[in-house]
Amino acid sequence: MAGIGGIFRRKSVAQIQAEHEHGELKRSLGALNLVLLGIGCIIGTGIFVLTGRAAAQWAGPAIMISFVITGLLCAFVALCYAELASALPVSGSAYSYTYTSMGEIVAWIMGLLLLLEYGLAASTVAVGWSGYFVSLLQNMHIVIPATLSTAGPIKDATGAVIGQGIVNIPAIVVIGLVTALLTVGVSESATVNNIVVFIKLSVVIAFIGIGSFYVHPALWHPLVPAQIPAPPAGTPMDMGHQIWRALVDVVSGSKATRYGIGGVIHGAAVIFFAYLGFEAVSTAGAESRNPAKDMPIGILGALVICTILYIATSAVLVGIVPYASLDNPAPIAVAVNQIGLPWFAILVKIGAIAGLSSVMLVLLYGQTRIFYTMSRDGLLPSSLAVVHPRFKTPWINTIIVGVAAAAAAGFMSLDALAELSNVGSLAAFCIVCVTVIYLRFHNPGLARPFRTPFFPVTPILGTIMCLVLLMSLMAVTATRNFFLIYLGVGILVYFAYGMWNSKLGKGLAVEGHEAEPMELPGGEEP
Repeated sequence: MAGIGGIFRRKSVAQIQAEHEHGELKRSLGALNLVLLGIGCIIGTGIFVLTGRAAAQWAGPAIMISFVITGLLCAFVALCYAELASALPVSGSAYSYTYTSMGEIVAWIMGLLLLLEYGLAASTVAVGWSGYFVSLLQNMHIVIPATLSTAGPIKDATGAVIGQGIVNIPAIVVIGLVTALLTVGVSESATVNNIVVFIKLSVVIAFIGIGSFYVHPALWHPLVPAQIPAPPAGTPMDMGHQIWRALVDVVSGSKATRYGIGGVIHGAAVIFFAYLGFEAVSTAGAESRNPAKDMPIGILGALVICTILYIATSAVLVGIVPYASLDNPAPIAVAVNQIGLPWFAILVKIGAIAGLSSVMLVLLYGQTRIFYTMSRDGLLPSSLAVVHPRFKTPWINTIIVGVAAAAAAGFMSLDALAELSNVGSLAAFCIVCVTVIYLRFHNPGLARPFRTPFFPVTPILGTIMCLVLLMSLMAVTATRNFFLIYLGVGILVYFAYGMWNSKLGKGLAVEGHEAEPMELPGGEEP
């Protein structure tokens, strides 16, 4: 142990690559494959779950603009991810990147942030899944009481609170089922995964196509509803002033605004969840035929297509149902019920349930993989890296993650889950952008098959936009307090356990701690 300075110890690039040598990956992915991979991973929870809430509570019909803001931010961040993925094509993703560049303490913090991004994201998906499942059962005249399918406030069609939920039983059950599947190693085949992606895309496109005939353009006006409460009389309200005031309020930590330009910005932070998954494209650098060419096409192509689909979906959504009535875990279900085509409503709900089930599986798997990597590094107990002799899965790790995710899904509201997951993701992405800048100056000779274009403008803009949206979320007192307490406790755990058990600190080689191959969703080995 080299004293307190040891918290900044870093792995060399050669070391971190050697630790994860499982054989050469086949370079078989072209630009089109990467675009389809990105679309399949991105479309899911956000569009099916959070769009209605963001429109009802924050942005109004201007939720369409919020999607543009978030899509632009994700393009900056994804290009930074692409450079790191091409230079360091290893497991652990952002955790491994920061361990190589920023040091062990920053890698630990990244692990904490990824727990919010993946673990709570899975819980958020489960709450959305529950909303569509309950709505589908209602079509079959089976009613689950709202008190047993909601953990937060129960709202009527106008968004007014009419009660308080006790527990979200469907969300707990579905997390339990997914955890059981991951524990015994039942994984999706490539064919099943492709079918699920096709179903998700079909549902979104069908909703846009059929729903467009039931749109009432009057519901789009005003595009940006007046801020609530209204600003004092005499305050300049030109567009430039609104944007400037909104940014000042966000950065200063003022209370997040409902509607107005500030609401559009906060709405962008809320629906940021809709874009999670683009990292899957950036981390496929080791399997791309030509990373320098295919990675930007795959990333930007997927983001552009998804942004267009998101804008069209949100336009149809707020054109069918008044935005104030969309504060619901299953907003598209509300819209298709409004259309009055029972067969279409059932198809959309089944498609949403299938798509969200797939997303839950991937998110929970991702969280267990991060814990597995951290455990092998000695920063977490070794039991989290124990692989079941028969199922070839990190079963203890998976059960712990599943129980925690089920508890969060069952007893936390959709608002709290989504905001905390977004906070973790935005903070993690901010560190990724800074890591690209750091490595360019600290290790300029590192081989980079793909280089972030317009350096350093791209990572700087990505960092700034992440911080603006992050501060918008942190303006909500409960979110800010929970996040700061969470980080504080997490850092204490590092100083109490991780710092003293770090294999890098002890000079131990992680290669000697190889576990048996684990199954991945898709039937591949890591």
